[in-house]
Amino acid sequence: MAVESDSMREIHQRRRDAFRQKWCKRFKDWSWYAVLAEVFLLALWPAGATLALLAGVVLTVLRFRTDRTFKFRQLPLDVPVCLFLLLSGVSILASPDRGFSFYNWYNLVGVYALTYFLVGQQVRDGQQVRQILLAIAGAAVLVVLYGIYQFVFGIDISAMKWVDGEAFPELRKRVFSTWENPNILAGYLDIIICLAFGLFTKADSRAKRILLGTFMVAAAACLAMTYARGACLVIAVIFLVYGMFKDWRVLLGCAVVGGILLLADPVLYERLTSVFTKVDTSAEMRLAFWESTVAMIQDHPFLGIGWGAYWMVYPEYDFYLQGADIRIVHAHNLYLNYAAEIGIPGALAFLWFFFGTMFSALRQRFEPPAAEPVEATPFDLREDAAADAELQRVEQSMQAAKEQPETPFWQDCRDWQDHRLLGGLSLGLGLAVLSVALNGFTDDLLFNIPSSMFLWMMAALAAALALMHEVKEQQEG
Repeated sequence: MAVESDSMREIHQRRRDAFRQKWCKRFKDWSWYAVLAEVFLLALWPAGATLALLAGVVLTVLRFRTDRTFKFRQLPLDVPVCLFLLLSGVSILASPDRGFSFYNWYNLVGVYALTYFLVGQQVRDGQQVRQILLAIAGAAVLVVLYGIYQFVFGIDISAMKWVDGEAFPELRKRVFSTWENPNILAGYLDIIICLAFGLFTKADSRAKRILLGTFMVAAAACLAMTYARGACLVIAVIFLVYGMFKDWRVLLGCAVVGGILLLADPVLYERLTSVFTKVDTSAEMRLAFWESTVAMIQDHPFLGIGWGAYWMVYPEYDFYLQGADIRIVHAHNLYLNYAAEIGIPGALAFLWFFFGTMFSALRQRFEPPAAEPVEATPFDLREDAAADAELQRVEQSMQAAKEQPETPFWQDCRDWQDHRLLGGLSLGLGLAVLSVALNGFTDDLLFNIPSSMFLWMMAALAAALALMHEVKEQQEG
């Protein structure tokens, strides 16, 4: 009986192990599908992206509980992230409406933190990076195509508040695609162009460069259709600086594409040159908002005015609109907005995380794997031996005569060596965060929820790449 009892226990244990392995695989697959769904839907259907995020977090927690090999890991910038979460939450105490600020905080900051957690814990190898890039690229292509469709078939924005009609009477179209307004779309396109450019610099074949170059030109055309002056100048500055210090050909390409776009659309030229020649209502209002925001920061330097409370406090500091029936919801400056709402300490914590992500991504260097040394044998050909040299020439001529099979275009575009893919993505992420930083001087793109989720997704991706780089160095060391 004892033997039978032991045998039955072994059978039951095997069943339990098989059951656990089955569910481990399911949680692993389902949680990863949720990551891809969130990344793909962020630019297309934000509500769907949020649902995918929540499902992914639940499934990831279940994976932690069932899979003993899947361990929680610390990300490089967890300290400033936690400080930002804490200080932004404490700012609620200073809000004129604590209930609203708390509701706004746990809905928005909670979504950002969960995105950072989900992507940062899930992305652990090069194959996952490939899949995430495909999801980003698929959504970006749809956004660009829809923006071009809007421009071709016309969107009359004369009744909308996106442009000063008196200063630019000829401007009748500003595309916004799947985003809320042209400026938010333009900020997103800056990010996407930077990501594509990072991969372009590491491309090892003509097919890859053609595909990425074509996409960047289409995205630049869509960016021009937004007529967002700040975003157009930001991407031009990034390419200008990169071309001056890294590769002069980037300057040439930027000049050619920019020149064609300006010649094709005189209104775009007028919009861009207006930054240096005249001040329209939009610029005037921004200066007034900044003056008011600086006054808020001076009066509330430590806790701020409360998360999301800008629109409630602004009327007390209204030096420009003077009681007009318009709700001003943010300062049109990323840095001033954070300092005003969550105080200077909270803003510094965010900037530590923000610029820490940018510098971490820009300094990553993924080197090709070292070739394994081949030990010499007595049968190796020797260059100093006449007979061996002759045999080498014959062998080389025979190899040159062989026709190499041509790799299909799409297969070539799909096949990336890990060090090129990860290195290109690191550069693209660093430049993308830089574009957000530069755009932040004249607009607060992060006030838009999908834009903020996209930033936190990129930050988590950069953190995952840093850990992958660290592991690679340890293995090689």
